[in-house]
Amino acid sequence: MRKKHRLRREYDHETLRDEREYGFFWYSGLWNLLRPVLIVLSALLIVFGLVSMAYSAVNEHFLTAVDPTDTTEVAFSVESGNSLTRVSNNLEDRGLIKSGTFFKYYCDFAGLSQKIQAGDYLISKSMNLFEIANLLTTGDGNPITTDITVIPGTSIETIAASFKEQGIFDDESEFLNICKTGEGVTDYYYIADILDTASQRLYLLEGYLAPNTYEIYTNATPLEIIRKLLSQTDKVFKAEWHTRAEELGMTMDEILTLASLIEKEAKKADFAKVSAVFHNRLDEGMKLQSDVTIHYVTGERRMSLRASDLAVSSPYNTYQNAGLPPGPICNPSPEAINAALYPDESYVAEKYLYFCSKDPDTGELYFSRTLEEHERAVEIYSPLWQAYDEQRGM
Repeated sequence: MRKKHRLRREYDHETLRDEREYGFFWYSGLWNLLRPVLIVLSALLIVFGLVSMAYSAVNEHFLTAVDPTDTTEVAFSVESGNSLTRVSNNLEDRGLIKSGTFFKYYCDFAGLSQKIQAGDYLISKSMNLFEIANLLTTGDGNPITTDITVIPGTSIETIAASFKEQGIFDDESEFLNICKTGEGVTDYYYIADILDTASQRLYLLEGYLAPNTYEIYTNATPLEIIRKLLSQTDKVFKAEWHTRAEELGMTMDEILTLASLIEKEAKKADFAKVSAVFHNRLDEGMKLQSDVTIHYVTGERRMSLRASDLAVSSPYNTYQNAGLPPGPICNPSPEAINAALYPDESYVAEKYLYFCSKDPDTGELYFSRTLEEHERAVEIYSPLWQAYDEQRGM
């Protein structure tokens, strides 16, 4: 009994000391290394579990088929002009998808909203959301929307011809009539302001069809298209531009008219300089003598105007009539409008009053302060204008 007790005391002192020195602390160090790893793994497992639960819920309530066992085909039509919201709601109303709102969000997110094709389809309740979206975007090839573009500097007649060529409408007469009379768009304040000048203008809405690219329904009427373009003008001609026009003592219509001349006379690099020349001539009470106003009346863009061109009887003839023409001669870009509002200050101060073409191919212009300087420039460059006209059969 005494010996047994002594052996236990030796273990208690020596062996326990070794365990503490080589065992306990070794396990403690390993634990300090493993603990952060285990915490990260646990966190990842929790996140994964939450994501899995969320996906399962979304999949169950929105993505899966309404009835995987029901393969009965149901006739479903997408009519030309239907919006994505309308299509989504119709699918839900027919019981073909679980949520029209989610279908719409998915199509928007996946970039499919403009790819849905008009036509007739056979859809079953066994099809999931992805299969239905894929079917509707690879339909009969007749899109419910299309893009149209109004190029800066184009006239209403050019725009109408372009739309007809694209198949936007078969007959441009309704489009042109609205543009001439303003019928159906006089609720726009800037059209109402000029309504009493309609008889003086070739087209009342000239200058107000803002250049841009637009998305329209394929069955959009001429009036709907025109209203979309007019609405953009309201966005383009911002409040600060109205304030600046008032500072210049000019109306919105006068600014758009001046901008239309600038757009047709010059490249963007010279917009502000041409604007300065026109402002200077208006301030001096000089006729603008702008060739592009003659082009608007004759329909010919000649570099060398003939005597018959200069003599054409029209309120747009700025060789015969002082001041601005009765209205814009094209639909100007925002850059041209800005130039009309902010002419080149140095050219204004130095009283530049003339410009002419140096190179018909590049559009480069030569600016002059005096009539004598301008006449010398015309003598130098006019042979180039004549050659240019001859090459074009004019």
